[in-house]
Amino acid sequence: MGEQYFSPDPAAPSRPLALTVAFEGREYRFMTDAGVFSGDGLDEGTELLLTAALPRLSGRVLDLGCGWGAVGVIAGKRCPACEVTLCDVNERACELARENLARNRVEARVFCGDGLGAVEGDFDWILLNPPIRAGKQTVYRLFRDSAARLTQSGRLAVVIRKQQGAASAKAYLETLFQNVALVLRKKGYHVYFCEEARV
Repeated sequence: MGEQYFSPDPAAPSRPLALTVAFEGREYRFMTDAGVFSGDGLDEGTELLLTAALPRLSGRVLDLGCGWGAVGVIAGKRCPACEVTLCDVNERACELARENLARNRVEARVFCGDGLGAVEGDFDWILLNPPIRAGKQTVYRLFRDSAARLTQSGRLAVVIRKQQGAASAKAYLETLFQNVALVLRKKGYHVYFCEEARV
């Protein structure tokens, strides 16, 4: 991928790209760019995360590590009663997420900063396609911080590939949550719903 997408200020020269993303019979318009995660389109993991979580979303929803905003935009469009928040450490990604919310006429807030420290309050859902290339220490910190910022009945939804440590990630999540369920598995990706945080 070249430059790491989890850099706060990507040095990769800007190469804007307009995309039309089709998801479950609807089309969404996005702008992406170099130096952000999956800048050439919706990645399979994120698509599966959306497929699993969208029918169940309610309340306050956080798209954690939002990139160019695919999860937040689609969640906001499909669940207009939800209060959607997006955040990312990558400033270029945050700018794109704001633009893409406007393009798709979705009301949501975008915060730029490192993980949950950038946002306030607790959430009913936290949706996360973790930045694997940032390393296990960063990913597990996001898991811990998410567990601490859910409402009493809140859920963390995580997608991770088997070859990128899905089994060990699940084992760690089980130290943070009383219930970690595999709700969708496809093409090597595992989607987990994590409930009843132990913190």
